[in-house]
Parts: sequence; C-alpha cells; structure tokens
Amino acid sequence: MLDYKFIKDNLAEVKEVIKNRNMEADADVVVELFDKRTALITKQQDLQQKRNENAKSMKQKLDDAKRAELIEAGKKIKEELSAMDKELAEVEEKLEEAARQIPNMLHPETPIGKLDTENLEVKVVGTPRKFDFEPKDHVQIAEDLDLLDFDRGTKVSGPKFYYLKNEAVFLEQALIQYALNILRKHGFELFITPDVAREEILKGIGFNPRGNESNVYAIEEEGTCLVATAEITLGGYHSGEILDKAKLPLMYGGLSHCFRREAGAAGQFSKGLYRVHQFDKVEMFVYSTPEQSDELHHKLREIEEEIFSGLGLPFHVVDTCSGDLGAPAYRKWDLEAWMPGRNGGEYGEVTSTSNCTDYQARRLNIKFKDDDGKNKYVHTLNGTAIAVGRAMLAILENYQNADGSVTIPEVLVPFCGFEKITPKAKK
Repeated sequence: MLDYKFIKDNLAEVKEVIKNRNMEADADVVVELFDKRTALITKQQDLQQKRNENAKSMKQKLDDAKRAELIEAGKKIKEELSAMDKELAEVEEKLEEAARQIPNMLHPETPIGKLDTENLEVKVVGTPRKFDFEPKDHVQIAEDLDLLDFDRGTKVSGPKFYYLKNEAVFLEQALIQYALNILRKHGFELFITPDVAREEILKGIGFNPRGNESNVYAIEEEGTCLVATAEITLGGYHSGEILDKAKLPLMYGGLSHCFRREAGAAGQFSKGLYRVHQFDKVEMFVYSTPEQSDELHHKLREIEEEIFSGLGLPFHVVDTCSGDLGAPAYRKWDLEAWMPGRNGGEYGEVTSTSNCTDYQARRLNIKFKDDDGKNKYVHTLNGTAIAVGRAMLAILENYQNADGSVTIPEVLVPFCGFEKITPKAKK
C-alpha cells in the first residue's frame, strides 16, 4: 500500500502508473477521503481540547448554575466526540479499502505494456536442444514412464490434481534438496512454513482471500486460507514488528505446499504440471532497508539463474512489463525455461523475483529503527528458488531420450540415487 500523503502529493504520477498497469483504481477517491480524514482529525483534536478545558474548569469553585452549565457542555462534547469517532472510523475504513486498490509505483526501467508478450528479454542462457527424434511433451513422457497419474488425481481430488509416482517422487525431493542447499550456501535462514495463514496476512502480502477474483482456497468460518506460496507465510513472519537495522537484510528461504484455486484454462499452455491446484515450492523472501533492496533484487535473480544453469536447462530472463505486474511489485524479472513440448517448443515461466519496496511492509506494519531514531518501513523482496512442478516439466522434456528414457541432470543424481529413468517392463 502506498502512503496516503504520497498519493496526494504525486497524484498525476500515481494515475499514470494505474493506467500503465491496466488496473482499476481511483486515486482521486483516496485523496478525497484522505482530506476528509485530516479535517475530521483536526476537528476531533479541537473537541478534545475543549473537553480538557471543560474538565479543568470543573475543578474550580463554581456556583450551582455554572457547574450545571459545564456539566451540560461536557455531555454535549462527549456526544460530539462519540459521533466523530464513529464517522472517523468509517472514513478510515473506506480510505484504507480505496488505497489498497492502488498498485505500487514502477521502476524507471520497467517496460510499459499490457500483455506478457510485451515483456522485455534481457538475457539468454543456453541453447535449446535439437532433437534427432520427435520429442514428446512431459505429460506423454510421464505417462509412458509411469511417473504421474492425473486421472486418479481427478477421481480422488478433482481436476488438476495428480499423483507423483515412482522415480518422480525422488526427483521432486532432489529438486527441493538441491534448491535448499544453494540457499544455505548463500546464507539464507531456512524454514518449512505453515500451509495456512490468516486472511489479514494474505491481504497484507497482496492476495485477495475471498470472492470471485480470489486465487486462494479460503477455510470457511476460520478467517484463514491455504497459502498460495511461502511468500505469504514468510512475509507475515515479522508482521507488526520493528526489526533491528543491524540485522538487515534478513534472507529467508521457505519450503511449503502451494494451493491455487485457478489452475488456468484448458489447453496447451496450462497442460499437465504447468498449472495445477497443488504443488511444492522453495521460496526466497528478504527484508531489507530501502537502500539495500535494488542490489538484493539483482542477487535473487542471480540465485535463480544459478539454480537453473546448474540444472543445465536453457532459459531466458524477461523484465516484466507494467501490465503483467502484480500490484505489490515495483519491478519483476521472470526466468522462462525452454520447454520442447510446449506448443512445439517455447519458453515457459519457471521463476519470478519481485522487489515490492515498502508496499507490503505498510500493509503488514513492519518497520526498522533507522540511524536517525525514526521507525521506517522495511522493503520486502521475494523470488522463486524452485517451483517443483515446472522444474520437473522442463527436465522431463529437455532430458528425454529416443529410447523413451529421461536422463537426470548431474547435480540431482546424488539426491536421486539414479542417473536415468527408464521405461518399465510391460506387465
């Protein structure tokens, strides 16, 4: 959430950002409600001063008539303050709701555009493999090797749920261990986080916990939701706290199950593991000072590149355009791995990393005490270390062989305990 006064003082720029992000939000309403709140607070303070003066006068020697007059005046002030408290609370609620619709500002280098096709390619790593046979997509590979069962996942849990089987179980655990070890090497403190979070934490991070637009599963009558990412639980970890500046940045890595209601439309781009309702992910989350966040954003991207370079997967990096950014993100990079089975061979997103500046920290009330003695909001950043389903998808498609087998990337072999997944004998 942006500072109310910042919105008022930079109204034209805020409106331009809303337009460039292709979002629905009314900055004028925020300014109107902010001014109304300011006026009410001033009036409230005047009444409080009158109440104090009235109480002071009551302590003096007074005749009965004067005392009765002051008592009546005191009652009237009390009634006015009570009514004003109620009006102020209503205005503040409307102001916060309106301000929550305003997205974060944009980094000066963020490409302006409406669709993901307007994202800017900034780096290419590796070369897509040229097959001397007709490559299969990961769903066919997994079916042939008995690694996935979507049919029974649908029967038991519903569409876009699945069972991992046989070597895929070890491949998933290998990817998690591989990512966690890289984060440990870079000094991250590691967590396994809860799979449930309170709705106010989701709102603070920027997720809509309820309604038709929500992408998360709400738990009825509990005021909680299943988490869509460990960004939610790691971001809520220090909510309402004042952090020690000397300990910043705090670099956290979290493993969690992730649950998403919307698994995407049917079709090639959402096929198989690319969009599912449940998956495992290792997430990076950083709390920093404002001066540290830009450099740390580059560091998170470099770690993501290290992870996928180590897996030997071709990928490119894109600077996400304004219209494809989530509301909290000031700037976001995506890593898109080459997927031979995706529409005949295309890049598909496997990680992202965002600098959210103080947008989430304002919502979650996370501050640090600066050198000038003042409490200031931290900056928060997040990034995907490994989203297991999509990483597995890319490995199956890029490492497939003509005989139907799949070679395991060298860095994962010590965790898997095998070098290749081979077809099973027919029963």
